[in-house]
Amino acid sequence: MSEIENTHLIRRVEAGETTYVLLGTAHVSPASVADVRREIATGDYDAVAVELCQSRYQSLMDPDALEKLDLFQVLRSGRAGMVMATLALGAYQQRLAQQFDIRPGEELKAAVEGARGRHLPVWLVDREIGTTLKRVYRSVPWWQRYSIFTGLIASLLSRQKVTAEDIERLKEGDILESTFNEFAAESRAMYRPLIEERDEYMAARLLEESDEATAGPPRRVLVVVGAGHLNGLEAHLREGIDDPVETRQALEEMPPPSRWPRLIPWAVVAVILTGFAIGFSRSPQLGFQLVGDWVLINGTLCALGVALARAHPLTIAGSFVAAPLTSLNPTVGAGMVAGAIEVMMRRPRVADFRELRDAVAHWSGWWHNRVARTLLVFLFAGIGSGIGTYLAGFRILGRLV
Repeated sequence: MSEIENTHLIRRVEAGETTYVLLGTAHVSPASVADVRREIATGDYDAVAVELCQSRYQSLMDPDALEKLDLFQVLRSGRAGMVMATLALGAYQQRLAQQFDIRPGEELKAAVEGARGRHLPVWLVDREIGTTLKRVYRSVPWWQRYSIFTGLIASLLSRQKVTAEDIERLKEGDILESTFNEFAAESRAMYRPLIEERDEYMAARLLEESDEATAGPPRRVLVVVGAGHLNGLEAHLREGIDDPVETRQALEEMPPPSRWPRLIPWAVVAVILTGFAIGFSRSPQLGFQLVGDWVLINGTLCALGVALARAHPLTIAGSFVAAPLTSLNPTVGAGMVAGAIEVMMRRPRVADFRELRDAVAHWSGWWHNRVARTLLVFLFAGIGSGIGTYLAGFRILGRLV
């Protein structure tokens, strides 16, 4: 009998022909690593499931995966913000490792390696982190989204010391939950996709894997998850899920975006162009003055943001020129243009990708690593251009009134 048999960290749930042994772990605890190894060493299991998605699995098992990142494609596809959020989460883990000599996720890695050593199937049952972040983003009112993203990045860049309270939260949840804890505690809309949906998703994945096992449903499966998932996961397995595949697919879908917020940028463009037309109809001098205001305010604030990211001088100049134009075309962002110029001017080296994970562990590293700095250029250019658009718009309206 395992030494953790009678603790609250282990649950047994029978579903069909399979017994799922749910082992709750603390993602920052060496004791959890020992618990995982001890359970696998019993030889009582036919498969091991872990609270990982494919991307997190790759990051955990292949530290060099970042070297394969196509930065230009990231910018062009609009994934720069998601990559920044993922790097920020990784920076938090890196600071934990350096400050407490703890490597978050070691118990998951031990579960994977232990299963491989015994030639057992490894099931990745957590939802893709990108999907979870997108569903969190879509779940909150549109006016809160930008503040959540920038707040996440700012807090993770600025916090050089991880407090004892942070560690205690990690003992009951995971890196993702702890990072968003401040927001999720106050928002039911965030709490569901971040925590409850993942419990249901992992239960569906477990049942799906059992149903699709080539040798028939396994007899016993060890499920290694954060302790904070135990209650929800156990409840879903006991209640049962009628169609695990359909449930999984539903939880992977993106909620439809609200239509009218997408019209705001086009409405702003319409107002600005109308202002230009009115200005020129009154006098060419006024019209050119309005255009000058638009170019100067929008371009200057975008260039200022890019300069704060310590971009190449040509990137700063290009941002000044591009911002007034991209702001009149919502399909192209100033951040994408600025980021692309920065990539061309300072093409990241192999060493930049290789050192990226360590570099972003401290706020100064974001400015010294070429990959991280390009992402900052993307972010700051977008912020500067966005502010400039509205300030210039109010300036134009003020001249016309």
